Amino acid sequence: MMRYKLTAVLMAAAMITPWAAQAEEAHVAPITDYVKANVAPWIKDPAVIDAIKAQNAKTAGLSAADIDALDKAWRAEVDGGDRKMIDEVLGNAASKFLHEKQEASEGVISEIFVMDAKGLNVGQSDVTSDYWQGDEDKFQKSFGAGAEGFFVDEVEKDESTQALQSQASMTIVDESGAPIGAVTIGINLDAL
Repeated sequence: MMRYKLTAVLMAAAMITPWAAQAEEAHVAPITDYVKANVAPWIKDPAVIDAIKAQNAKTAGLSAADIDALDKAWRAEVDGGDRKMIDEVLGNAASKFLHEKQEASEGVISEIFVMDAKGLNVGQSDVTSDYWQGDEDKFQKSFGAGAEGFFVDEVEKDESTQALQSQASMTIVDESGAPIGAVTIGINLDAL
C-alpha cells in the first residue's frame, strides 16, 4: 500500500514540477532581452574596460588569504567602520559611470557592479555587502563560463523596497574578446 502512495505522490510531483519550473523561469527571457538591448552596448565603454584592466593588473598576484582579508575589511566598513575602501571604489570613474546608467534606467536597474578577473569589485552604483563576489553564482556562472557567460538568478523580494527583483550577470571581454571581468545588474521586475 505504501508503494502505491509513494508512486501517486511522485506522479503528482512530476506533473506539477514542469509548471513550477516554467513559472520560475518566466523572468529569464525579459531580463535577458533587457540586458542585451540596454546594458551590453554600454558595458564596453572605456570607463569600464580600462578600470577592469587596471584592477586586474593590481590584483593578479593576490592570494586567497589576501582576497579574504580585503573582503573582511570591506564588510567591516559596511558595518559602520571607516569607509576608506568603500569611498575609494564609489568615487572612481567606473562607479560614477555605473551610477549614471542606473539613474538613466528609470527604476528598472536597482544596482550595477563590475568585478575583475578575481571577482573583486571594480565599480558599483551602490555599496555591496561584500567586496569579493568570486565565490558566488553571479561570478562563477558568468566569468567562470567564459566569454559568452550569461546568468539570470532567481527572483527575490527586496526587503527594503518590497519590489521583486533578479540579478543578471555577464562576462565582460576586452577588445580581443578575452574575458577580463563580469558585471551584475539588479533588475526591478516591477519596473521592467
